[in-house]
Amino acid sequence: MTIQVDEDEQDPWTVLRISGELDLVTSPLIRRRLHAVVAVGRHDVVLDLSTVRFCDSSGVGVLVAARRLMRSCGGRLRLILPARGAEDGAHVNRVLAALGVRRLFEVYADVPAALDDAAEPLSA
Repeated sequence: MTIQVDEDEQDPWTVLRISGELDLVTSPLIRRRLHAVVAVGRHDVVLDLSTVRFCDSSGVGVLVAARRLMRSCGGRLRLILPARGAEDGAHVNRVLAALGVRRLFEVYADVPAALDDAAEPLSA
């Protein structure tokens, strides 16, 4: 498996830092981690995708499902997708934009911005 997930709680947010490849093989792991976070009552989640090198349609499916899950429990989902080179998140940003789903997400440049309720999300 070519993915790593680190979890950090910064009340009220749970930050999941995902690095590697978000694909058919690794997407179920991300789905399980998100469900586990919600199951313990953590409903505000930041997914830091800034070090995801590759994302296929399965990965996009997990992100869309995560948005639906967080909305269903009254939670919030924010993504970290820096708009720099492919090595730090631009790939995922391009994939989401190409599939027309980028606008569904609140996207921030970094974790501190995502944790700041006064910060504005990046435009799609």
